[in-house]
Amino acid sequence: MKTQVCIIGGGPSGLLLSQLLHLQGIDNVVLEKHSREYVLARIRAGVIEHGFAKLMQEAQCGERMQREGQVHEGFFIANAGVLHRVDLHKYSGGNTVIVYGQTEITRDLYEARDRMKGAVIHNAEDVRPHEMTTATPYVTYRLGDEVVRVDCDFIVGADGFHGVSRKSIPKTVLTEYEKVYPFGWLGVLSRTPPVSEELIYSRHERGFALCSLRSPVLSRYYVQVPLADKVEDWSDDAFWAELKHRLPAEVAARLVTGPSIEKSIAPLRSFVAEPMRYGNLFLAGDAAHIVPPTGARGLNSAASDIYYLYHAMVAYYKRSDASGLEGYSAKALARVWKAQRFSWWMTTMLHTFPGSIEYDHKLQETELAYLFSSAAAMSSLAENYVGLPF
Repeated sequence: MKTQVCIIGGGPSGLLLSQLLHLQGIDNVVLEKHSREYVLARIRAGVIEHGFAKLMQEAQCGERMQREGQVHEGFFIANAGVLHRVDLHKYSGGNTVIVYGQTEITRDLYEARDRMKGAVIHNAEDVRPHEMTTATPYVTYRLGDEVVRVDCDFIVGADGFHGVSRKSIPKTVLTEYEKVYPFGWLGVLSRTPPVSEELIYSRHERGFALCSLRSPVLSRYYVQVPLADKVEDWSDDAFWAELKHRLPAEVAARLVTGPSIEKSIAPLRSFVAEPMRYGNLFLAGDAAHIVPPTGARGLNSAASDIYYLYHAMVAYYKRSDASGLEGYSAKALARVWKAQRFSWWMTTMLHTFPGSIEYDHKLQETELAYLFSSAAAMSSLAENYVGLPF
């Protein structure tokens, strides 16, 4: 098989790049090691920044998101039992976010690739990039008993943190930065009406909590838990009781509980790999960086990678201009590190850290007091939350 761009990973990043390139007449193929059903079963984030929403429109995949997604002009931070509203629209200069599940974005992208008869190959096993530093890179994969070779101009690794792409870069070339937080998030998805029309981030001495939503009838809730906890340790009743403890009384009183549809614990980690290019291999999304979900930057940071990479490849194929490809890693990483800073700040400000001292608690209180009293601080929060410019 021969193509111009071989994309490893059939999640939202890989599919979005595939769709955008296809619309520009750039031939590509997507290799995904799992089935489509498996990919669509993954429960992920759902706060979409305005720049990502525009990119979905450009990819001709944003119609359902615009129709069914919920535009949010703000969110709440609860502290000491008091709700404070962050007015994103006011403090970001008129921008907003859209609440729309990552699973739905992936489904929209799959349907778009189907309509255009895009090449998305599922159950591709033993995927391996080769000759990445030459002008003739290629990728091999196994489909059943058959080994297939894909010759291409460029390889894009959008295969997540555990994927093969980043691991194919020599350790002498790659620098990895990592911070592991001493807690995780226990998340529950329930078919219940959301407790609030806008997200609530709650700081509490027992630990952080988040009230989120997927639709008017589908809610997503989280509580901070020790890393040693397992899902089996938490019954639905225990989860709801703990969540109510951590919410302001007025919110807890109107919380509608119900059986969990999905329950999982996600550890919190910050990670960046540099550079994001090795020869003709380009990393994007979780293959190169991950953030704690506190600031809703994970999927949105992946989208900015795709924006830069897409425009760089269009310039290369349409105008023989390779400058975007040459500068991709530096440009992507500059925005990635800003997302890392924002996620670290939100996580540090709102969580209870094991072993922290009273000094740390006073700093958290002061940070929140300053935020709620300063238009400049609110503007900084809003600007980052709705998404920095690409």
